[in-house]
Parts: sequence; structure tokens; C-alpha cells
Amino acid sequence: MAAILETKNLTKSFGAVTAAANINVAVEEGEIVGVIGSNGAGKTTFINMVTGYLKPSGGDIFFHGEKITGLSPRRVTMAGICRSFQVAQLFLELTVLENMLIAKSMLGCRRLGWFSPLKTGGNYQAARDVLDDYGIGEYGKALVSTLPQGVRKLLDIAMAMVGNPTLLLLDEPTSGVAIEEKFGLMDTVMEAVGRSGAASLFVEHDMEIISRYATRVIAFYDGRILVDAPTEQALAHPEVRQYIVGSELHRQEMEGDAHA
Repeated sequence: MAAILETKNLTKSFGAVTAAANINVAVEEGEIVGVIGSNGAGKTTFINMVTGYLKPSGGDIFFHGEKITGLSPRRVTMAGICRSFQVAQLFLELTVLENMLIAKSMLGCRRLGWFSPLKTGGNYQAARDVLDDYGIGEYGKALVSTLPQGVRKLLDIAMAMVGNPTLLLLDEPTSGVAIEEKFGLMDTVMEAVGRSGAASLFVEHDMEIISRYATRVIAFYDGRILVDAPTEQALAHPEVRQYIVGSELHRQEMEGDAHA
């Protein structure tokens, strides 16, 4: 298969600090890629460069063969790359359906205007279809401020998918979600993304989630790619076990003790 996303020698520096160095990544159609690494390893810097929230200091980004390096987040989104955030970006004072209508309007209009209608029949149907696909259609009339954390996460991802992207980037999709809910949430997300045909790349600290859902893993360490390999092979790599898996298991054990 041809790569839909390709980065070449992607680099980001903040003064004397290099947050990402010579990142070379290729993601193919329909692929499910997990991104791991300790805090500060360069994972989110990479995601932010791909989605236009950070301009690279060097290197290039190609999407479906077209150079998108340095484009604004909106232009990247319009090209077909959508994302969710570690902390869901939602309008808390509005209903679930109103959030979806805003997302649909933003993603469906090349040129925004004061008089662009949100509540069209097509927008309503598209919003409801995606909500149903993510199993949260029953919450359509609920205020977002009243939703459980897991439903907020699903809504944030559904808002990204209403634009029918060919690549979905997820930043810690299970962060803040109760342990007993994380697999159900990821089952819902991965099944819906699979039905859409989009490729997905997700950042995650939970190694159980990575093992269960990623077919390939990119491991970041100190601003560079340590390993890029099939999941089982990547997680068994000695340096990944030393620098990433071990530290994350320790972190999860500490969090478990704190909640005990």
C-alpha cells in the first residue's frame, strides 16, 4: 500500500532544546499505529507538527503525496487529517448535538461566514449518524457539562470524524477514563474508525491498550524514534522495555496505589 502520511527528517527546536529530531514516519491506508514514550519524549510535538499546531524547524510532511508542511490547522483538517485532544475540546454550555453541528459546519465549509447555516437537514443527519456510530446518540439533547468523562471523550472523537477524514490522530484517548471503561471506549472507537476506512494513529501511555489495538508501534525517546515495528516486536525491544515500558508500568502501579 502507498503511504497516506509521510514525514521526512521532521525536526522541532525550541531555542537550544530539540524536542524532535529527524522524525521519519510513514502511515498506510487503514493502518492502526500506536505511539508510545515517556513524558517529554516528543510524541505530542510530532502530532502537533503534523496537524499544523507547531511549525517544524526542519523537514517535510506529505499527505497523499502533497506537501503540507507548515499549513494551518484548519487547512490540514480540510486536507483530511483530523484529531482529538488529551483534554476534550468541547463547548460545555451547549448540547451534544449542537457541538456536532458546529464541528460539521467547520469541517464542511471551505469558507466560513456569519450567515453559513448550522442547522441544515444534511448537517443534522450527518451529526446524528456519527453520534449513533459512536454509541452516544441517546445523549444528543444533553448538555456537555453533564456528561461522564467517557462520553466526553467519545464526543470529542466523533466531532473529529464528522468531517470524514482519511487519517485520525488521537492524543491519549483513554486518559481520564475509568479503568473499567477503557476497553469498551476503545472498542467503540476502533470499530467506528474501521467502518470509516480511515487510518488511525494514537498516542497512549497504557500498554494494555497499545497491545490490544495497535498493529504497529512507534516508540519515541528523547525527541527521536527509538523503534518503529509491529506491536509485539516493538514492546519486546530491550531499549523500549528499559526506557518506556518499565517506566510506564511503574507509573501505572503508582497511580493504582494512589486510587486504592
